[in-house]
Parts: sequence; structure tokens; C-alpha cells
Amino acid sequence: MLACLLAPAAVMAQAARAEPIDSGQVLRQLAQPAAARTPFVELRESELLDTPLKISGEYRRLEDNTLIREVVSPYAETTTLKDGRATVERAGRSPRSFSLSRAPELAGLQDTFGALLAGDRDALEENFAVGAWGAADGWTLTMAPRDRALARRVQGISLFGAGDELRCIETLGTDDSLQRTLLGSATVAAADVDSAEDFERLCRASAGHAD
Repeated sequence: MLACLLAPAAVMAQAARAEPIDSGQVLRQLAQPAAARTPFVELRESELLDTPLKISGEYRRLEDNTLIREVVSPYAETTTLKDGRATVERAGRSPRSFSLSRAPELAGLQDTFGALLAGDRDALEENFAVGAWGAADGWTLTMAPRDRALARRVQGISLFGAGDELRCIETLGTDDSLQRTLLGSATVAAADVDSAEDFERLCRASAGHAD
């Protein structure tokens, strides 16, 4: 894939006002058949980057044990997670394949999508300590890794959504790097957005949180 997930102050304030929601209810809303696909727009922030890096593409889950992440901009790259391995393909280069044990953040991504789309609360809570708040039409899940290898890379993950749609994933690295990924219908508003502040606003709005 902490005893307490470090959530932004604005989100914590919203949590105090929102009615409690059960994570099982959210998972039941999100559950889909094995075949699923959704567009994504991602903004990566890091001290190593002069400006945030904006990436767009599509996630595809064609089988229960297969997750494909296809990047179409600003470069073309396809990453396939299957049978405990990651295969990365780029035009003009030989494919690279390696064990997911070398990339726990990718293994955590596969486990998260698999559990969410299967509506499997037990599987999700096996890998993460899960918190939930909000209402059916605007909810937030927070996840702190239980796996030590993942916890060395990721402090926590926050999922924002409404109804049966996951609209934003926010991942906080142990190096304080921040990655926000808008999904599905939330990507439409991100077409002309490049600043971290506007991306954060879209992410929060995905679950009905105020600015």
C-alpha cells in the first residue's frame, strides 16, 4: 500500500460537522464488476520539482487481478499490474518488468482499487486502517498503511467521492510529497487547471467540502 492520518485542517473541520458514514456503505456504493475504466488527471508536488507535474490518462481494471494505468500526456506510458509484477512500457524502449515487492506503493494502489471495486471492506482493512465521514452524497475515506514497506513510502491516503463515484485520491508521501489524482467526472473541470491550489479545491469539492 500511522496511528493517525494527517488530514488537512479544512477536511478535519468538515468532518466535525458531517454526519458519520460507515466505510462499508461507501464500499457498497463503489462496488463494480471486474471490468471497469475511468479517466484520471494527476498533479504531483515535490521539492524535487520546480513546478507541479500534471499527468493525464486512464485506469483500466479488466480482470480481478489486473490493473492498467495508461498515461497519454505529457508522455505515453502503460503500466500493467498483474500477478505480483509491474510491467512498464514506453514507445521506443524495451518493456521493464519487476516484482511489486520492489514498489509497495504500486502494490498498495492495486490492492486499493481491487478492494474498492469489489466492495471488499475486509480486504481494504487488512491493508489499511480506514476512517470514514460524510454522507452518501459526499464522503471521505482516510487510509493509513498497515504494511511496513508501504508505510515507509506513504504516510496516508484520502479518498473523496459522492454516491457511487470515487472522484479524487490524495496521497501523502513520507517525504511530504503530495499527489492528487482526479477521477471520472471530476477530470472535466481539471482541463485548464495547473496550480496546486486549484487542484486541491477541485479535490475537496469532489466530496462536497468547502474551500
